[in-house]
Amino acid sequence: MGMGFVASFLTVVMLLKCSTAQQPNTDEFFVADFIRKMGVEVASLSDGSSSSVCSWKMVLCDDRKEKVIALLASGVGLSGPIPENTIGKLSMLQTLDLSGNKITGFSSDIWGLGRSLRSLNLSSNQIKGSLPNNLGNFGELESLDLSDNGFSGEMPGALGSLSSLRFLSFHGNRFEGIIPHSFLGCRSLVSIDLSSNRLNGTVPDGFSDALKSLRFLDLSGNEINGKLPDLSGLHSITYLNLSGNSLQGSVLGVFREPMQVIDLSNNQFQGHISQVNISSSYNWSSLVYLDLSVNEISGEFFGDLGRASSLRHLNLAFNRFSHQNFPKLEQLSGLEYLNLSKTSLTGQISTEISKLVSLKTLDLSHNHITGHIPDLSIKNIQVLDLSMNNLTGEIPAPLLDKLANMISFNFSYNNLTLCAAKFSPQTFNTAFIGSQNDCPIAANPDLIRTKGAKHKGLELALAITLSVFFLITGLVCLAFGFQKRTRSWAVKQLSYKEEPTVSGPFSFQTDSSTWVADVKSATSVPVVIFEKPLLNFTFADLLTATSHFDRGTLLAEGKFGPVYRGFLPGGIHVAVKVLVHGSTVTEQEAAKELERLGRIKHPNLVPLTGYCLAGDQRIAIYDYMENGNLQNLLHDLPLGVQATEDWSTDTWEEDTETIRNITTEGMTTWRFRHKIALGAARALAFLHHGCYPQIVHRDVKASSIYLDSALEPRLSDFGLSRIVGASFEDEISRGSPGYVPPEFSESENVSATTKSDVYGFGVVLFELITGKKPLGDDYREERETTLVSWARTLVRKNQASTVIDPKIRETGLETQMEEALRIAYLCTADLPSKRPSMQQIVGLLKDIEPKAADH
Repeated sequence: MGMGFVASFLTVVMLLKCSTAQQPNTDEFFVADFIRKMGVEVASLSDGSSSSVCSWKMVLCDDRKEKVIALLASGVGLSGPIPENTIGKLSMLQTLDLSGNKITGFSSDIWGLGRSLRSLNLSSNQIKGSLPNNLGNFGELESLDLSDNGFSGEMPGALGSLSSLRFLSFHGNRFEGIIPHSFLGCRSLVSIDLSSNRLNGTVPDGFSDALKSLRFLDLSGNEINGKLPDLSGLHSITYLNLSGNSLQGSVLGVFREPMQVIDLSNNQFQGHISQVNISSSYNWSSLVYLDLSVNEISGEFFGDLGRASSLRHLNLAFNRFSHQNFPKLEQLSGLEYLNLSKTSLTGQISTEISKLVSLKTLDLSHNHITGHIPDLSIKNIQVLDLSMNNLTGEIPAPLLDKLANMISFNFSYNNLTLCAAKFSPQTFNTAFIGSQNDCPIAANPDLIRTKGAKHKGLELALAITLSVFFLITGLVCLAFGFQKRTRSWAVKQLSYKEEPTVSGPFSFQTDSSTWVADVKSATSVPVVIFEKPLLNFTFADLLTATSHFDRGTLLAEGKFGPVYRGFLPGGIHVAVKVLVHGSTVTEQEAAKELERLGRIKHPNLVPLTGYCLAGDQRIAIYDYMENGNLQNLLHDLPLGVQATEDWSTDTWEEDTETIRNITTEGMTTWRFRHKIALGAARALAFLHHGCYPQIVHRDVKASSIYLDSALEPRLSDFGLSRIVGASFEDEISRGSPGYVPPEFSESENVSATTKSDVYGFGVVLFELITGKKPLGDDYREERETTLVSWARTLVRKNQASTVIDPKIRETGLETQMEEALRIAYLCTADLPSKRPSMQQIVGLLKDIEPKAADH
């Protein structure tokens, strides 16, 4: 009887508790109502053991479990504007984190949280428009993060009333105008990030006097002008990034304790940095990162750089320094990145540079360095550029042996000698331009001929052979020329008398898009060709090259826009990519970014040849890739047949046999497929680890990997996401079906990273080894699955050998193919943190590189 009464009592209590949780005008009700109205199932956030909102992991309540004090709903799929009468009613809320969702606007009652709110994070959402002055209501706010949204207009003057604010980030928005003077009212600020906006004008006077607690300041990627702000009162600052602005004057004021990171690159600073040595108050010991590149700094280098014992990154490239000998840097044993490109260096490379044992990147290009290349026996070196100097002699053999393990190297435009037997013709013609290939002739005793009668017989045989050869060659050329005259070309060509219309605007249409070049005259719009700046090409030449962008010259229609094939005057064979989604980017921004991409060179990247800005239309011009892409090679094309879905060989007679040979080798040879994998891995490793700023490809897939005339793999479409504009960048970042990593399906607000690139590469590696498509193929014993799921399951069960493509199984060592499958398995791990870096992947693939005798 007693036990029954107790059970009944407990039941009533639980019912009353549940009933209370459902009552309106309680914090639990407001939170649950907010979640529901934002399109998320409440049940998905509850652990199921309790109906109380306070039991959710994303909710913190006070000790009495009545008032919500923290709501941490980052990346849970919230969508739309914040609804009225929900979280704006949480009277005791101190922390609100709604980052990584699809929130589009505020509720009017959200500003009522000002009495209690300490931390607000709405980063990585889709909120657009101006930021209201109601922000000033948050008088107790200590941390404010609105980065990576679409805020525009001027920064609100009410910011200055947030006297308790310590951390502020407006990174990645579209704020414009000047930094308001009222901003200096935020006297508690420790960290400020206003980077990647459109702010202009000067930094407010009194900056350092007002913000004495400041440690972190990032104003990079804006249009701020004037002189370097006064930093004399900032005694705690350790991080300063003012890169990518239009600042002028001297840089001497930034060298002060306890500064650790200084980035003033891509400005217009002048003066002599050697004067820093005169200041005895700066001892360099704390400096870790220094970038003064792309300015107008003159004079000589710092004399005391050797005292910067903690320095890891040094970039002084592209300034106006005086001619000077190679600096003494051997004491910087921790240095990992050194770029002294175009700094007027003379004399010889110091042999002491080999003491920089941690160095990974060394760029001494575009200087006047003479003498021989020392033995750069630096263990970790991955990127080496010595091009455009006056170096002579042989490249040391130990250094040549190291090149195979490097991500990128360039010795072009010197007077060097090497034996290039270890390098492909493509590598020799791109990384050793102007060098002499001088390999010793190996004597084979079986081929040595004695003099006398045998010598005369050899001469006679040689004469007869050459005569027959030239006779046959002449007949073949005559027959081939006659055949070319009688057959029509696959690509429509303008006749001699045809002239394209040169007055605009010009409108063009494909099956999936329409694009307009809004220019008055085609001849008035220049086409920039990087390697041939003296050629005065115009948009009219592009019209002629592509037959007025005729559909007969259309090669592809990808995410960025249509791609056309054409020949510019002088026989320059190009692929013309129209970035139809680039209209939101200003002409100056587009030109700056395209110029930067044009400087990025690697043997396994499709080089950007030039560009054209036709009105609001951005047009990228690439080297034409004769031999198609990997997707066509593996899945689409029967032997000798081409498709126009992507860049590939058309029906011109000269190329037909080449395609047939390539396709045969690619479909049947493990050695060839491994070469494609290693080349693509090197390209991605270079983008991730050899470029600054780092480049995330965002759409790694088989159709992004092309084969050039030397059958070398080349990765395309890198770096274009910053040109297409923010409105389209999200779509690019989502990747392509079959190549999308699992974290993208778990949340729609995940940004592309190097780890998502690694996942895409892992899918490509699975394709190369299995010969199967990422989606919709015949996966043995499995239905309704994907290539990744199928292959990973079998690799996990130690049945990797069963997924190897039968076409290549007998062409190499099966153990190597199984190891490659394990590498693909690592690349496609569910958790990004478990995936290796592309540098590590290059090393793993090198370890299983097939040799000529591996059969």
